[in-house]
Amino acid sequence: MLNDYEKQLRQTNLADNTIVSYCHSLKQYLKMYENVFTKKNLLSFKGFLIENYSPKTVNLRILAINKYLEFNKLDKLKLKMIKVQQKTYLENVISDADYKFFKNKLKKDGRLNWYFIVRYLAATGARISELVQIKIEHVHKGYIDIYGKGGKVRRIYIPKSLRIETLKWLDSNNLESGYLFLNRFGEKITTRGVAHQLKIFAAEYGMDTKVVYPHSFRHRFAKNFLEKYNDLAFLADLMGHESIETTRIYLRKTANEQQEIVDKIVTW
Repeated sequence: MLNDYEKQLRQTNLADNTIVSYCHSLKQYLKMYENVFTKKNLLSFKGFLIENYSPKTVNLRILAINKYLEFNKLDKLKLKMIKVQQKTYLENVISDADYKFFKNKLKKDGRLNWYFIVRYLAATGARISELVQIKIEHVHKGYIDIYGKGGKVRRIYIPKSLRIETLKWLDSNNLESGYLFLNRFGEKITTRGVAHQLKIFAAEYGMDTKVVYPHSFRHRFAKNFLEKYNDLAFLADLMGHESIETTRIYLRKTANEQQEIVDKIVTW
């Protein structure tokens, strides 16, 4: 049952991470309800998700189950998504000062592979799943094209200053082709490996580990971009957002920024 579902998902051009997430959700349901799909079981599963997970995670898991039901012509059993209240602030986004501190510490300590990983995340807006696909050939070209759902192409640009710095680093290591970021075994680095190691470095440098994770640097890219070039539609294209409404969140301030403003202004 699970294998068939995965095969069906792979035919829809979904990202590998999405497929893994969907399969995990189905596996969780199958374990709890012994492969029996009834409205009662499905509503019970939804209740369990609401009690134990964030609204965003709940909807992702409901979507996974609905996909399975759809594949098996059980559309009448599909669950409704829950409403997610939009926050008026960005949460757990690394500040520009902390980003600069982090990358500079990595560079100073000779951890150049990790320095460039952080630089690429913050200077390209790439998702971690996209970052690990970058090859040295893409650095020479100045961009990488990512193919998504429905054959859509998103171009991720590598800024000139970053290209020049990267090529000097590659040249000093006699690297001319292949994946840009490798693990200690000389293989393409994994998304989990990146996330795990960034947390270790953050803790070592006395930083708040809650704001040091791959997607946080993508948020930093968007915030910095809008501060220097206020074109929301262009940013939406660069980020690969299907709707400009998704990009509007970057017009909001982070929770820390809001706190600083309130602390400064409210003196009465």
